[in-house]
Amino acid sequence: MRCKLVLLLGYAFAMAASASAGEKPWIEVKSPHFRVLTDAGAGEGRLAAREFERLRAVFAARFPNFRLDSGSPLTIFAVRDEETAKTLAPYYWKTKGAKPLGLFSHGWEKQFALVRMDTWNLGTEHVVYHEYTHSILALNARWLPIWLNEGTAEFYGYTRFEEHKTLIGAPTDHFRLLRQHSWIPLETLITVNQRSPYYRDEDKVGMFYAESWALVHYCIFGPNMEGGKKLDDFYQRLQSGIEQKQAFQEVFGSFKEMDRQLDDYVHKFTLQAAVVNIAPGISEKDYQTRTLTRGETFSELGAYYLWNHDLDNARAYVSEALKEDAKLGLAHEEQGFLDFYDGKDHDAANEFLEAVSDDKSLYLSQFAKTMLSPQAVSEERADQSVFRQGLTDTLNLNLQFAPAFIQLARLAVRQNDLNTALKYSMRAETLEPSRAGYHTMSGQILLRLGRGKEAAEYAKFVADRWFGADHNEAVELWNKVPESERPSGELLLDWNPKETKRAEGILKGAACGDKSKWSLSVLHGDEMLTFHSQGPYLWGFADTLWYGHDHINFCHHLEDHRTIVYYKQVVDKSYTGDVVEFEIRDDLPPAPKVAAD
Repeated sequence: MRCKLVLLLGYAFAMAASASAGEKPWIEVKSPHFRVLTDAGAGEGRLAAREFERLRAVFAARFPNFRLDSGSPLTIFAVRDEETAKTLAPYYWKTKGAKPLGLFSHGWEKQFALVRMDTWNLGTEHVVYHEYTHSILALNARWLPIWLNEGTAEFYGYTRFEEHKTLIGAPTDHFRLLRQHSWIPLETLITVNQRSPYYRDEDKVGMFYAESWALVHYCIFGPNMEGGKKLDDFYQRLQSGIEQKQAFQEVFGSFKEMDRQLDDYVHKFTLQAAVVNIAPGISEKDYQTRTLTRGETFSELGAYYLWNHDLDNARAYVSEALKEDAKLGLAHEEQGFLDFYDGKDHDAANEFLEAVSDDKSLYLSQFAKTMLSPQAVSEERADQSVFRQGLTDTLNLNLQFAPAFIQLARLAVRQNDLNTALKYSMRAETLEPSRAGYHTMSGQILLRLGRGKEAAEYAKFVADRWFGADHNEAVELWNKVPESERPSGELLLDWNPKETKRAEGILKGAACGDKSKWSLSVLHGDEMLTFHSQGPYLWGFADTLWYGHDHINFCHHLEDHRTIVYYKQVVDKSYTGDVVEFEIRDDLPPAPKVAAD
């Protein structure tokens, strides 16, 4: 979930659904590794939990060294029918086309799956199993090419569970395309990224998914693939930093020969699949089950809306939750994030303080309370000790919560304890290896430690694999490394939108009164530059911002951050230009000044 490059086209969310006074409380089911909330009855909740447990067991067996539990906990909403699904995800019923049978939200702090129990085994599970696979891969891979990421998710997304066995390798719904259309050459397939037409164009993306699935399937079940050992070897080479094309040819041979072998494999009359028997663990009858209170129900629904950025519905449900129970810690936490999003930091801090007082298990409230405290920006050592303790208290509640380690690293930089800063930064990298900005931060600390060669390796790893703001941030690091410590002959260049000009400065304000039109004020030297929006635009921001992807709002909290704007010049002399893209940096704190003797 990386330094995000977000296309803002505007969200056409439905009007806030009022939290009905007659709404019945939902049921909570807890299995060893999952939490399910359902309005479909305890039996359906246990079924959903059991199937996720079985899929998790598949990953535990196939990847014994993988981390399977995230610092961003997953809550599964097992809803009874389309009407409940529509209430939770109104946006999708406002658009044309088929309506989703299942949804998965990848958050930095919380993750949610929505499954319809009235369509279970009819398509719901494929969507969420696919996305759940992505979440597992993100916990373990520094970087994956799109074909391997999507192909693996398709492969496990179609896992089928029967009474006493599990079927792995069933064909994707896209399989028929493989026999109806021309293939994408593998040398092209492996280079596809998020901006490629093969990944974005409606008439190409189906074939891309189908062929990516087929290649993963072949690498697991195909002749001479050693039951997936060669694919594992390829994966390990990617994680070690070997360039993908080189790694592919070293493991699998020539692209031309692999094209031929894959085509032969897919055009066989039948494809192989695996039937495995996995011990079920505890019986679903032993899963913990309880009925939520009305206040808890409203609060859990409010959380779904909040972390899915449907703020109007979140406000409605959180308000009802607090009316039902004014001491409900989770509802206060949600109100805190709503206030924070609106730029009401004082109110937000009070809500987080109340949340922690009411429920001491709320690590997000503990973290947010700490980050909004005066001690977070103080240069006094006593205050910094209090700040460090607040972050430590967060980790005592959730030791896998990477943002707290990032903030400990930044604090150590402020105190000029760079070795400790590197330790914390690398710990965050391990927990969230798919966030490009965490790698770049470690590289920046290495550079300050005088380890320029290693810093250059970090910069090149990110710049070669990410694009947009992530890429440009890594290029900045690369350019700071002394040329003598960079590989000779290597050249890394910024990624810039075509036909734009570039301006860099310190963000001093954003006027966001109208969602369709807004402006940025950027201090460039002694000159204040003003930029307007005139349509769709892109923006990216550093992964190390503590509120991250889940709560970012460029209208608030970004003042005084270094900002790069790509814009088009205009005839109107009253402002500098129209924004095409902009990037927000979260630079490391400067080293403390050493007092003169």
